[in-house]
Amino acid sequence: MTGLDDFPLWAAILVSLLLLVGAALTLLGTIGLVRFSSFYERVHAPTLGTTCGAGGILLGSILFFSVLQSRLALHELLITVFVTVTTPVTLMLLARAAIYRDRTEAKANMPESRADVPPSSAMSSDSLPDTKA
Repeated sequence: MTGLDDFPLWAAILVSLLLLVGAALTLLGTIGLVRFSSFYERVHAPTLGTTCGAGGILLGSILFFSVLQSRLALHELLITVFVTVTTPVTLMLLARAAIYRDRTEAKANMPESRADVPPSSAMSSDSLPDTKA
């Protein structure tokens, strides 16, 4: 009834492998969330796990529906683009909000800044070394 009786064995094996790899990467991100101690360490592992794990699962879904329907399934590509773009942006916004909060509250366990120069003056032309000889 669903057409799975005619589904090729090679495609079923490949879809299964992609689903297992995607699920394993997502599980690793979840373990990283539980294992790490600070917020800054915890926010990194689930982001990578979510992006890469969802990529594997969505590739398996693309392959499954493309083989089953004998045409390229494009709706999974939209989901892939959405997850790939929004997850790192969310990580960046959460990390910046946490850094701002920790700096205003003067917390001790936050990452050190790379320079004491504000970003707006770091790229000014006066701070660049003189290369004229």
